[in-house]
Amino acid sequence: MKHMDEPTAATEKNSLTISKAISKYLDMVKLSRSRHTMLAYKNALNIFRETLRNNALEPASTPIENLTEDLISPLADHLKVFASATEQLYLQAVKGFYEYVDAERLTEINQSRVRVLIRQRSRRPGIRFPQFPADDIEALLVKVQTVENLLVSAGEDEDAANVKLRAYRDRAFLLTLADTGFRVHEACNLRRGDIDWNEGRAIIIGKGDKQAVVRFTSRSLQAIKDYLAQRATLDGNSGRQLSSLPLFARHDKGAGKKVKPMTPTTGRNIVKERVEHFLGKDMVGRITPHSFRHYFVTTVLRGTGNLKIAQELARHANIQVTQRYAHLSDDELDKAYYDVFEKD
Repeated sequence: MKHMDEPTAATEKNSLTISKAISKYLDMVKLSRSRHTMLAYKNALNIFRETLRNNALEPASTPIENLTEDLISPLADHLKVFASATEQLYLQAVKGFYEYVDAERLTEINQSRVRVLIRQRSRRPGIRFPQFPADDIEALLVKVQTVENLLVSAGEDEDAANVKLRAYRDRAFLLTLADTGFRVHEACNLRRGDIDWNEGRAIIIGKGDKQAVVRFTSRSLQAIKDYLAQRATLDGNSGRQLSSLPLFARHDKGAGKKVKPMTPTTGRNIVKERVEHFLGKDMVGRITPHSFRHYFVTTVLRGTGNLKIAQELARHANIQVTQRYAHLSDDELDKAYYDVFEKD
């Protein structure tokens, strides 16, 4: 027999506030989405809390039953101070919260009305063309192909062997980013066993937890082989199967003699350091790891003129993302323009 003071499912539900429901929802997001997405959703729900307070609903004390679709409208108004793309992202996060509340039967939500309100009251993000200095990236790639260029003077207390390993690694890493279209975290997650050396490709788990095939150029594969040859002793002494070792490893005091995978932060620092060394401080920040992905997509479009192929190789879920690059590679439009306005 249930004790009279023991809480039932009904009383527990009645005691649930909007703020507690938001926390439960974010805990779920944390388990199923990336850290970057989690942080964006957390920001969105914090703004939603502000909206509630502005409408005389204190989220920490208001029961979840008081949550209604009507709150979408003031939220959309609140988000007008943000860029349209951020507005869309934050609205999707709050829409997900409404779906969570409905699925958990915390209160009744009219999902169709939520969707209509978001569609009617939100701005559509305009198309933004990718901006990146293609000529500077090409100049950087020319420099890094010669490994001696990367053997910059090290500090007095730095291990000469580590300096050499970093030079070979950085060359392989930068050429791989440029020639494959890898996102920085994807490249850092690669293991030696992921690469099919005969086929010149790797099968990875990419964005959205989707399996994908990524192809390598002969120059990027050769640079990786050169790097791994320099790392042979370190890998051999690791006591682990070679296939399980990271493709790109750390070579610093913190790693010591262990073979530890690079983090995306290390990847960004490699780009920053090499850009500053070869192109100067003014270019730092203008070329990031993602700039190489822009460079890759544009290079594919210029070489093939085929939007669908570029989409597949870049692993864009939506071809509209790929279309943003089309203007950067349309030589026919350039020729037509100059024929009209510049031809004598």
